[in-house]
Amino acid sequence: MKNRLTRNWGLKIASFLSAAVLWLVVTNINDPIVSYRVADVPVTIRNANLITDRGQVYEVLDGTDTIDTVTVSAPRSIIDALDKSNIMAVADINDLTSVDTVPIKLSTNKYSDKLDSIRGNIDSVRLGIEEKQTRSLQIRPATTGQVRNGYVVGDVSMDQNLIQISGPQSVISQVAKAQAEVDISGFTNNISTDSDIRLYDEDGHVITTENIEKSISKVRINAEILELKSLPVICEVTGTPGDGYQYTGEVVYSKGTVTVAAKSQTLEHVESIEIPSGTVDVTDASEDVTVLVDLNDYLPDGVVLAEDNFVGRINVTAKIEQERERAVRIPVGRILFEGLPEGYQAVITEPANECSIMLTGLQGALNEVTAEDVTATVDLEAWMAQEEMEELVEGSYWLPVNAVAANANLKQSGVTEVRVHIIIEE
Repeated sequence: MKNRLTRNWGLKIASFLSAAVLWLVVTNINDPIVSYRVADVPVTIRNANLITDRGQVYEVLDGTDTIDTVTVSAPRSIIDALDKSNIMAVADINDLTSVDTVPIKLSTNKYSDKLDSIRGNIDSVRLGIEEKQTRSLQIRPATTGQVRNGYVVGDVSMDQNLIQISGPQSVISQVAKAQAEVDISGFTNNISTDSDIRLYDEDGHVITTENIEKSISKVRINAEILELKSLPVICEVTGTPGDGYQYTGEVVYSKGTVTVAAKSQTLEHVESIEIPSGTVDVTDASEDVTVLVDLNDYLPDGVVLAEDNFVGRINVTAKIEQERERAVRIPVGRILFEGLPEGYQAVITEPANECSIMLTGLQGALNEVTAEDVTATVDLEAWMAQEEMEELVEGSYWLPVNAVAANANLKQSGVTEVRVHIIIEE
């Protein structure tokens, strides 16, 4: 019996090997090794605090935190039980190399011990590591678009005006300004909205990198929309020019009409910009008086100037002219008597036909005046009081003629007399 068991060892071993190979063949036919490809597998970066704790920041370069293709080889039964969610890709900062790369370790979260192989088209994450920089910036409000015709943007304010940014030194150093924008297109009423805060470089390009931390990402902007209106400038001139000179009544403005802006309900009651009395004073002037006026000082509450490149300063000129003289001939029949006592008659005997009265004033007014524009009188009562005459006595007297022109700026110059014959009526 013993001899039977120990005989033909070679044949027995061959039989065993044949059986094993047959089992493998059968198994491989029923559950063969196959490959499975997964696209865009994200890489989890662990222990990133090892960089940030030493005051540095990192940036993944060239998109190496995503593996374009991962190939898994395993028996079909295992592959059939796996999908993309089971693929694990990890880069541990503890394994950071001197050239700032981190090896990627690939595995699956189940059946990892039954895999034949797992590999990706890249094997490491490339990092850019820099010192971290922190800056504070003032947020600038800005508007885009155009309001409706006849309106303009007034004050633009925000509920916050400072932002703190942190990130790689090379990126933070490029930031020139922080700005929040509000679109005003077509608006006629005030706007209040939340706006994203954008960062810009010196060339006005938006900095879109994601590795900048912001203390705030949005800010509330309030934009005031004002109505436009053109207003005339009005100035009241005061004072009396020097002897021999008159204010012509003409005021010349270097800018006589100004565009302003305000709320519609405010503009309803504003018709002009009034420069107060006393601002332009021509007292004792012998030439034009020009005053530099800042219109901002005289704008009604809630009204602002609304013209580009105009800050509000204008010259206001009061025109002054030297007086001239002209003789106007008045028919003696137009000379009236005042204060003639009852029972007396007064007759002008000289001159016979016309009396020449000298008027002084502005040349333009003198050129237009006629005899019909002048009222000439002889005041007997005033003359008697001056001569201390208690009772009018018959006789001939040279009496002064008082002349008043219809134009108040024309005055009588010098003394004009007529010879008057006084007769007592019987």
